[in-house]
Amino acid sequence: MVVLGIDPGTATTGYGLVRDTPSGPTLVTYGVVLTPAGAPMPERLRTIFHELSQLILLHRPDAAAVEKLFFQRNVSTAMTVGQARGVALLALAEAGVAVGEYTPKDVKLAVAGYGGADKPQVQQMVRAILNLQETPRPDDAADALAVAICHLHSMKLKALTEG
Repeated sequence: MVVLGIDPGTATTGYGLVRDTPSGPTLVTYGVVLTPAGAPMPERLRTIFHELSQLILLHRPDAAAVEKLFFQRNVSTAMTVGQARGVALLALAEAGVAVGEYTPKDVKLAVAGYGGADKPQVQQMVRAILNLQETPRPDDAADALAVAICHLHSMKLKALTEG
C-alpha cells in the first residue's frame, strides 16, 4: 500500500509518499509544490492542484492523508492555508483517493509518541522510521512524510480493532 501525505500551504505544499512493507514504512518520494510569492491566489491554487494531480497520476497512491488546519492567532494565514488544503482535498477526490485527516497533535503522537513533540523530534523520528541517512528537507516535505506515516499507523490500528 502506498500513502500520500500532504502538508498544505499556499507558498509551499509538502508531499511525501511512503509504502507499507512487512518490515515497516519505506520512502517512495517526497518534495514540495512551490508557488510564486507575487502570483494571484487563484493562480497559486491552480498550481497546487495541477502539481498534486500529476503526482497522484504518477504514483497512484492507495490512500492519502492531509493535515487538518490548526491556527492560534493569524486568521488570514489560516484562511489561505485552508484554501490550499481544499485544493489538495479536491485533487484527491477527483482522483478517487480515500483521504484521512489528522491534526498536528495526532501526527506528533503517531510519529514521535508524544502529542507535544517539537518539529525537530518529529523530523528525527521520520528519518528513523524510514531508515534515511538524513532528515528530509525542506520541513514541509518532512511534515508531509509524518502525515503519511501517521495514516499508515492509523489504518493498521483500525484494522486491528475492527478485526
